[in-house]
Amino acid sequence: MQGHHQLHGFVPIAPASTQNYTQEQFQAVKLTTAGQRRAMASKRREGEHPSVTLFRQYLRIRTVQPEPDYGAAVAFLEERACQLGLGCQKVEVAAGRVVTVLTWPGTNPRLSSLLLNSHTDVVPVFKEHWSHDPFEAFKDADGYIYGRGAQDMKCVSIQYLEAVRRLKAEGHHFPRTIHLTFVPDEEIGGHQGMELFVKRPEFQALRAGFALDEGLANPTDAFTVFYSERSPWWVQVTSTGKPGHGSRFIEDTAAEKLHKVVSSILAFREKERQRLQSDPQLKQGAVTSVNLTKLEGGVAYNVVPATMSASFDFRVAPDVDLKAFEEQLQGWCQAAGEGVTFEFAQKWTEPRVTSTDDSDPWWAAFSGVCKDMNLTLEPEIFPAATDSRYLRAVGVPALGFSPMNHTPVLLHDHDERLHEAVFLHGIDIYTRLLPALASVPTLPSES
Repeated sequence: MQGHHQLHGFVPIAPASTQNYTQEQFQAVKLTTAGQRRAMASKRREGEHPSVTLFRQYLRIRTVQPEPDYGAAVAFLEERACQLGLGCQKVEVAAGRVVTVLTWPGTNPRLSSLLLNSHTDVVPVFKEHWSHDPFEAFKDADGYIYGRGAQDMKCVSIQYLEAVRRLKAEGHHFPRTIHLTFVPDEEIGGHQGMELFVKRPEFQALRAGFALDEGLANPTDAFTVFYSERSPWWVQVTSTGKPGHGSRFIEDTAAEKLHKVVSSILAFREKERQRLQSDPQLKQGAVTSVNLTKLEGGVAYNVVPATMSASFDFRVAPDVDLKAFEEQLQGWCQAAGEGVTFEFAQKWTEPRVTSTDDSDPWWAAFSGVCKDMNLTLEPEIFPAATDSRYLRAVGVPALGFSPMNHTPVLLHDHDERLHEAVFLHGIDIYTRLLPALASVPTLPSES
């Protein structure tokens, strides 16, 4: 029954205990005719699993940056809370930026809670490169659902909600309270979302003990789970030098010195790339990456500029000594000559690692369910950045997990899509995970 979401009906061939049936009971048994069966099959083809319908409805809400329709998303979530009998709290952390918190109270309020986090915004699209309207939530004949946010991460939001729906319908209650948080602006750094929320008293009142957040798809049979992530450092290097006419051999120019810094940084990039390629055990999140993303300077073809700049996107691995790495940046600039400086547009300095040791009760509960369901886990360091970093920084262990195997990684890509069977299987997984995590026994810090 692992694929029970694909089961649309059954035919009773030999009902049990028919030896005890009365004549009236036998007469009450009705079998479908061939015509009725054909009509039922046609209806099945036209029908759709209600969870898939809800997912597609959520995808159609245009919460796309830079002008996301957060009001429609909040209204959608309020309606879900009402239908599921969950508490609903709206926390405006900045103007027009609301964190929606849905709550299923546990039976033991002394215990810390389970936090299920997801973000409501999605990245922009280049509509001309899509096979279908990215906000239509089109489903093709094979069952693939196309839409911005299909993988990142509206699928997980609905999987949380539908798992809670199932568990409540079955009459379950758990010791730990379950909070579902839906946050804005993750796609632009979370600076007016989770970063502010974790500093507010409303967050402290949640008493979060453990969190689940977004992960990535996995094209293989395995499921990826992220226990840490790299620190984003966005660095602008500015070089100043002698200006002059473009026809002269001017010494000590801004471009000459900037070229030296760029060369040093790209040489470091190549070293890290080769380290990753030479070790099959390493994943991308375990090394530091850097890309040159902007070059600026100059006013005319025949004028040597006095100032030029280059911008870099560093993603620093969590085991790197950040102080030493910043000193390395300083060294590259000093080696290029006088008048070369750098500044940070973004600098994360609090990398945290969530335990994946079997002795950890949260990991034991999470991995135990996956083992029982015969799911292969691949623990990794997230190569980019998510809101998990803000949770870990305030002491809440978090795992990034989006249950999408046999699925190409298409977040932020054209034709982002997810198969409905993979989506529905994810609900099955959360339906098993939530009881285990919400029933983790009292921890030493809670006794």
